[in-house]
Amino acid sequence: MADAAKSKAFDRDMNYIPDRITREPGLSQDKYDDQQLAVPTWPAEPRRYRLVAAAACPWANRAIIVRRLLGLEDVISLGLTGPTHDPRSWTFDLDPGGVDPVLGYERLQEAYFARFPDYPRGITVPAIVDVPTRAVVTNDFPWITHDLFFEWRDHHRPDAPDLWPDDVRDEMEEVMQRVFTEVNNGVYRCGFAGSQEDYDAAYDRLWTAMDWLEERLTDRRFLMGDTLTEADVRLFTTLVRFDAVYHGHFKCNRNKLTEMPALWGYARDLFQTPELGGTIDFDQIKRHYYVVHTGINPTRIVPRGPDESGWLAPHGRGEGRRW
Repeated sequence: MADAAKSKAFDRDMNYIPDRITREPGLSQDKYDDQQLAVPTWPAEPRRYRLVAAAACPWANRAIIVRRLLGLEDVISLGLTGPTHDPRSWTFDLDPGGVDPVLGYERLQEAYFARFPDYPRGITVPAIVDVPTRAVVTNDFPWITHDLFFEWRDHHRPDAPDLWPDDVRDEMEEVMQRVFTEVNNGVYRCGFAGSQEDYDAAYDRLWTAMDWLEERLTDRRFLMGDTLTEADVRLFTTLVRFDAVYHGHFKCNRNKLTEMPALWGYARDLFQTPELGGTIDFDQIKRHYYVVHTGINPTRIVPRGPDESGWLAPHGRGEGRRW
């Protein structure tokens, strides 16, 4: 095993702005939450905040999906950046004049600097911005979707899914942790490995987890049983990018998603749920990875494939509602 000091393994920076938006100041509505008094909190006021995201980014994609699943479209506005960015920031090049119509910014960086003039870290999506001050509130993506469910419950649509069911909560937390470390982040560990040894180790870890998921989903419709949960949202945003990006661009090429019967059927089931599949733009996804990652793809050529029509093929994994 390589000396840790010489390792060139990918290490994701998980230091984000820790602030949270809660129903009551300093109090979380999630009884499992042991961090409820540890960070600054902002009030859950409808139409005060803007979720800034990018359809291309898997971490931001999950926030877009959860907002739609819970029916928060009229409660928290959505600003979308373009699929590519430079070293400084994501930009609002999809909007007329390249300016976000609510915040008046050309770059998401401006919202970060409005609160932290010397912000030292990367400008990431998703980010929630306080519209009155036009300053960033948080970019802590795991907590953003958690709090959209627990802290904004008064504003959910009546038939919103229970994305964090109590009866499977402990197991779900374990499943989500494994999905994050081994799959969501595992594909990046492969793609950005700095040595053959680190890549080989990352590849083995990824496919061990993918085989575990294939087995788990062989006899259940969703990760936690018969209903959709946050765990499925978190896995979906990686699976939907797998063949288009991670298989080739990140060298995760033992086989394609389409060659794993249970995972492929499961992914199609989720894709054909409008609140999930309706957020996917394969062109933006491919443009982001193949254009931005010049260290991996110096030509910036964006592949034309794979064929996307298979996503609409029957999945055979149950009928009717997902929750």
